[in-house]
Amino acid sequence: MKKLNKSKLKKSSFAKNIFILLVAHILIKIIGIINKIYLTNRNGFGDEGNAIYSSAFQIYALFLTICSIGIPNAVSKLVSERLAIGDSKGAHKIFKIAIITFGFVGFLCSIILFTCAHNISYNWFQIPEAELSLLALSPSIFFVSITAVIKGYFNGRENLQVGANSQTIEQIFRTIMTIILIEFIAHNTGLDTKIMAAGAAVSTTLSEIICFTYLFKYYKSVRKEIANEIKRGLNYKYRGIRKTISDILSVSIPMSIGPILGSINKNIDSMTIVRGLKNFMTETQSKLEYGILSGKIDTLVAFPLSFNAAFTSTLIPMVSAANANKNFEPIKKKIKFSMLIAILIGIPSTIGMIVFAKPILELLFPNQPSGTFLLQISSISITFLMLSQNINSILHGLGKVMIPTLSLAVGLIIKLGLNIFLVPINPKEFVLGGINGAAFATVVSHIMVCIISYCILKKYIKINIGLKEVLKVILATVMMAICMLFIYNNLLGIFSKKLCIILAIILAVIIYILLILILKIFSKDEIEMVPYGSKIYFVLKKLKIHK
Repeated sequence: MKKLNKSKLKKSSFAKNIFILLVAHILIKIIGIINKIYLTNRNGFGDEGNAIYSSAFQIYALFLTICSIGIPNAVSKLVSERLAIGDSKGAHKIFKIAIITFGFVGFLCSIILFTCAHNISYNWFQIPEAELSLLALSPSIFFVSITAVIKGYFNGRENLQVGANSQTIEQIFRTIMTIILIEFIAHNTGLDTKIMAAGAAVSTTLSEIICFTYLFKYYKSVRKEIANEIKRGLNYKYRGIRKTISDILSVSIPMSIGPILGSINKNIDSMTIVRGLKNFMTETQSKLEYGILSGKIDTLVAFPLSFNAAFTSTLIPMVSAANANKNFEPIKKKIKFSMLIAILIGIPSTIGMIVFAKPILELLFPNQPSGTFLLQISSISITFLMLSQNINSILHGLGKVMIPTLSLAVGLIIKLGLNIFLVPINPKEFVLGGINGAAFATVVSHIMVCIISYCILKKYIKINIGLKEVLKVILATVMMAICMLFIYNNLLGIFSKKLCIILAIILAVIIYILLILILKIFSKDEIEMVPYGSKIYFVLKKLKIHK
């Protein structure tokens, strides 16, 4: 038997979990942006290819949500609760039954998407070119369903490294395969955008198979260790298969409803934008407009969320364990810290994208730089998205899974109503009409979801973020923005625009971090929650920044 300190199943600390997921999510997002930069700038793909692929991907994502998105969090919650009371056998039983149950659901969803691809692309989206992409994406649903269960099991064991590694491998492989397939198709089909989009979809399916293979091999490597742990367990409580399935579904279904609503929210754009824009522009122009929003803008807005995803994944098992033991005091500071981080990252991300929307798009998408105003509108939602992610994770951990669902339902209704009303209006007549209206609708939707969820959370756990800290963040952001503008404008006469924006962003990040430390936004306890926090605090104390 392996020694405990060498065990692959050893739990990670809160700070280590945050660090592991933070690095993984940032790396994944960077690779994803590289992938999107390549596709958008590739001759023959561009905004039209983004429209075709994104429309297919959104309905594919809806099927994924139905059969997998709620699974990692649900399995993680149930497994962590079993392990918290020493029931290793019960935790593993949940895992095995979940594999069979959701493997079947995933297989069924793959068949449905494959057989309905024609009807969805022609009638729902009014983008016929998306049919091939839907067909190419359909097999991966089965593999994602199984990998979701495995990730959830190890997340529940507070072994987040496994899931982080699998996601990184998946994203790297997807990007490499996308480039290979797109280049092959481009040189053999005469830049057929429809086929190129399908090639990108094939790379997604292949990457999911690789992800499944990695996780399956990892599970096999620790299977004996898990068996030994189960033998040592003393608190096993027998539950029948039906009862176990019922427990899994009672958590996973409510947990899935929220993400399903979120996915439907994205599909609202797929089903209303092209249809609405055709009132005052051609079908080709409508697809290009949708491609700008779904391809470039959504990718850029989602990037800052990678810094927050680490907290989202860590909060659910942590709060679930605290809820099982009915002891919330030890985690209140961590919850407050995660909320403060969301604000700390979200506000400067929004301001940065509003002020430098055009240079950022010109830097990343030189062949397709349009979408400045869309990015400025859409970036407003970043902070609210981050806060909603954390709040809803806490509510899921508390077992209040229907609250996020209700708030998301309200947001979906608002989004649908505004899209139907605003998208058919020519932006020449009203600035928030057309594609701008769809972006504005998304922002309003996210703000309402955040407000509703936060107001309800305060009834269960009293979290005081503190007005003082928020004002300090705003002050630091304003000072950072002023410095960023000054640096950018003064470098323009010396370097190229692209180099100027890169240098301005790098220096702005450094300035912002220094301002955070100088303004003492974090307390000593909060600093020590981050990886190497004690060492960081020691340095700050030496520099007399902290007492």
